Amino acid sequence: MAYHEPAEELSAIDRDYSRILESLKEEIEAVNWYHQRLASTKDETVRKIVEHNRNEEMEHAAMLLEWLRRNMPGWDEALRTYLFTEELITDIEEAIVSEEGNKSTGDLKIRNLKGGE
Repeated sequence: MAYHEPAEELSAIDRDYSRILESLKEEIEAVNWYHQRLASTKDETVRKIVEHNRNEEMEHAAMLLEWLRRNMPGWDEALRTYLFTEELITDIEEAIVSEEGNKSTGDLKIRNLKGGE
């Protein structure tokens, strides 16, 4: 595995983070490849096999994300903020940025993402 920093300067958990993050990239890349094959095949049998393979890679990616959520600081908060929400993703981000600005100016009002106070 290639590191951007000297491996001996990374702790065991940091090396595990790197392993998981690299694996996540690989699984998402595989989802993309299988999806392209699925989208372009005309053969129904090939379609079923490739769709199964794509879905397996999605499952693997989800497992890796869950490991990150449980183990690497920052992931739990980020995933809870954006996943399984109904609001526009950009609206969620704008609300966070606005809230951070209000905290720095002393305004600690809690705002509902749907526009209420």
